[in-house]
Amino acid sequence: MEHKKQINASAKAENICHGEAPTDVDPDQIWADIREAAITMAADESHLRHMLEDVVISRDSLAESLAARLARRLSREDMQRGELEPLLCGLLMEHDAVMLSVARDMAAIVDRDPACQSALEPLLFYKGFLAISAYRVAHCLWNAGRKPLALYLQSIVSEIFAVDIHPAARIGCGILLDHATSVVVGETSIIEDNVSILHEVTLGGTGKVTGDRHPVVRSGVLIGAGSKILGRVEIGECAKIGAGSVVLDDVPAHKTVAGVPAVIVGESSEGSPALDMNQRLSEGNAI
Repeated sequence: MEHKKQINASAKAENICHGEAPTDVDPDQIWADIREAAITMAADESHLRHMLEDVVISRDSLAESLAARLARRLSREDMQRGELEPLLCGLLMEHDAVMLSVARDMAAIVDRDPACQSALEPLLFYKGFLAISAYRVAHCLWNAGRKPLALYLQSIVSEIFAVDIHPAARIGCGILLDHATSVVVGETSIIEDNVSILHEVTLGGTGKVTGDRHPVVRSGVLIGAGSKILGRVEIGECAKIGAGSVVLDDVPAHKTVAGVPAVIVGESSEGSPALDMNQRLSEGNAI
């Protein structure tokens, strides 16, 4: 069987955070806010007290807390919590860049989702946040050559959260997976910083080509629910993809596309659609 090699669509440098000291978020303050919110929630709702004590109140850091939450959700007979939680905690505590990305993801959710009242809520209840956090751990494993374990985590996350992100994909920080059900991100996908993706979005390949065969999504992009972006196409900075669109060609920066196949329908009126979350096309139709 012959597989043709797909050529990279762009040589432009990637805008992906690499663990630089944050200027937009304070991870320590986020953790302090989470613990305070957990103490309040435990006092108000006795049925959640045990879980809150285990996941947040008894923990000393966001890394420990996130590891506990993921282990509670992802453990099973193949890998029970007593084995999974130390693995996750060790990786999170060893990789400062991952925890900075986690903090920025949390801040993005609080800022962009009006239903979210505090950073505690994504940690406890938002499968999009938990799925991309688990991807970040799997990505570390993949880069360390522990590919079978990375693929194991991917498969469990896909089963539990209905979010399928290949551990080799490269994803920046400040990412919002809103609702997140049925989001698929292929192996060679690149998603830069500050991107918002709604549910049922696919970043997929076409045919049996190998190499760089999945989309490149630049910073500031908003991808509407149900959109399918296929092949090594580039979604330009601060572009907007209408809901249900099928994108097969590059989308220029600051343009809005919609339809099957997607065509340009206007300019993106916002400076950064991902941050503004304006669910409308330039003509005023909701995406």
